[in-house]
Amino acid sequence: MVGTLAAMAAVAALGLWLAGADELPGGGFGPVLAATLLMALGAPAQLDGGAAFVATAQGGITAMPLSVTLVGALVAAYLFLRPLRRHAVVGGRLLLARVLALAAGWVVAVLLLSAAARHGFTVSTGDPLLDELGGAFGAAPTVGFRVDPGPAVGFGLLWLAVVVLLALAASRRAPLPTGWVRWHGTLRPTVHAVLSLLLVYVLLGLVGGLVAAVTGSEPRETLAVLCLGLPNLAWLGFGVGLGASWHGHVTDSLGLPFPHPLAAVLRSGQDVTLDLPALAAQNGWAWLLLPLAALLVLAAGVAAAARTRPPLPVWRSVVQWAVVLALAVLAVGSVTRVSAAYGLSLLGLGGEGRTVLEPDLLTAVPIAAGWGALAGLLGALVARRRGAPSDAAARAPAGRTGS
Repeated sequence: MVGTLAAMAAVAALGLWLAGADELPGGGFGPVLAATLLMALGAPAQLDGGAAFVATAQGGITAMPLSVTLVGALVAAYLFLRPLRRHAVVGGRLLLARVLALAAGWVVAVLLLSAAARHGFTVSTGDPLLDELGGAFGAAPTVGFRVDPGPAVGFGLLWLAVVVLLALAASRRAPLPTGWVRWHGTLRPTVHAVLSLLLVYVLLGLVGGLVAAVTGSEPRETLAVLCLGLPNLAWLGFGVGLGASWHGHVTDSLGLPFPHPLAAVLRSGQDVTLDLPALAAQNGWAWLLLPLAALLVLAAGVAAAARTRPPLPVWRSVVQWAVVLALAVLAVGSVTRVSAAYGLSLLGLGGEGRTVLEPDLLTAVPIAAGWGALAGLLGALVARRRGAPSDAAARAPAGRTGS
């Protein structure tokens, strides 16, 4: 997994450098980088600190920098599947042995990262007299962060398991265990289409972000967002376009990047709803998210049906697409969740900040299932109208279809 960690570290380091993390005091860049890598796996970071009896600080951040997560997942999936493609069928024992070997190395890497992901900073109170007194009495306020190894290992193994399962479920060329081969021509095209749909949203977001970096007034900050949180914003736009919503608020951004329309909505109240009308009220271009989602989801349904062998009955195509797209939106909502808070108390005076962004999954998942059912229906009807798959596809051996 060295290649996976190297790719993740390169993207995270570039994003942190663009965000100004290289200016952190006391050699803080390395620990922050390690913490960012662990947060990309889903592990939360804890904040704490104090200054003898005069000050306390506490808080935490749960937010996945999904640009780092996505790069790591793509590299890990490629490295996992590449040796398997030499086989027509892979045995269950061989597959299990390879996964266990990867998991063992991954645990060691995560433990090393969690040991490095801890650091402390001396912070200014904003009052020169208090800063001078704190230094004189050895009570200067400090704030530190850490990522606990237990949760880091748990989230790291969960991340690895999800990547391996999705790689096997979506790849059109990787071999499957004998008992799973029947899913190659029926389920794999749908999973591949949905994952491709999510990647298309990321690519569209990347193009838009690069244009904004070139034409905007803060190119470095925009590029930092692309390197750290591009899928967070792209997949939130996907969910909003389908009709899903998030809720939350921002009292202090804690350095977390939010585009202006999104930040404006979240700062407008204590617990606001983030949906398509709310975004469109800040920027009318947001209405385009609806036709974009409709076009891409339905196109994915047609593309998947064209690759499905043998063609599925209409009812099964509808159910399969409803389930897969609902699971995808459930995952998108889970990984775009943000919870960040801090509190600082100094001599009885203090301040706090909080950023919350939570998906409304009880409505988002059924909405996604409805869109999936529509995509499955359209795909099945188009496939039946066109007839059987092409002769070239029909002659392709199982496990070797597509590229």
